[in-house]
Parts: sequence; C-alpha cells; structure tokens
Amino acid sequence: MTLSSPGMLASADRRRRAARALATALIVIALGLGLRFHGPGLGLPALIVKYGGSVLWATMVYMLLVALLPRMAVGQIAGLALAIAAIVEAFRLIHTPWLDSFRLTLAGALLLGRIFSLWNIAAYVVGILIGVWIDRIAMRPASA
Repeated sequence: MTLSSPGMLASADRRRRAARALATALIVIALGLGLRFHGPGLGLPALIVKYGGSVLWATMVYMLLVALLPRMAVGQIAGLALAIAAIVEAFRLIHTPWLDSFRLTLAGALLLGRIFSLWNIAAYVVGILIGVWIDRIAMRPASA
C-alpha cells in the first residue's frame, strides 16, 4: 500500500497519518517561530531567516492539510498546498487600509506576509516537497 492510493489506507492508518501530520505541523510551527524570532540573533543570514520561514510555512500548510484530509493522496495534497500558498502570496497584491493594518501586526505578518515575492513561491515549493518527503517516509502506514 502506498500513500498515493488513499482508498487503500485503513481507518487506523488514516488516523495515525493525521495525528502524525498534526504533530509535525506543531513542530514546524515551533521551528518557524524560533527561526523568525531567534534566527537573526543566532547570526543566521537574513536570506535563511526570511526564506527559511517561507519554506517552513509551506511545510506547515502541507502538514495541516494532511491532518485535515488524511484520505487524500500525496499529490493532491501537494497541489492543494501549492494552490493555497500561491493564493496567499497573490493576496499580498491586494491593498486596503484594514488589510494593510492587519499585515503590520505579528499575526498578519506570520499568516499573510507583507510583500509579494516570486521567490516566496519558490520557497513554498521547497517546503511542500519537504512535506511530501515527510509524508511519504515518516508517515508511512504501519501496514506498508
């Protein structure tokens, strides 16, 4: 059985996959916040802090989708995660007073970001690929 054939996953395997994905998402969130707040103080280059955060954000999106949709195939989740990431990035091109005010808050910066960048989309692809790798390797069903 493979994760690419979601109908083949047993109910217990789907629950295990969802639980592991949620735990992984929480770890990724902690890593992302740590990178955001402590990365510069650790002497990490600004590019690593900025784009590392984007990579981790996309990995989190992928993992949260797995947790919510454990029956869905890896490729479908990756496509959905990429679509969400691209929409969120494109949303940065929309400017209204209330939205720009929200973006200036910590929550707004973490959830939506502030400035549109095609480089972020490249970082999201890397993060989603990391999510796929984790999903295929670490969350393999017990029956595999």
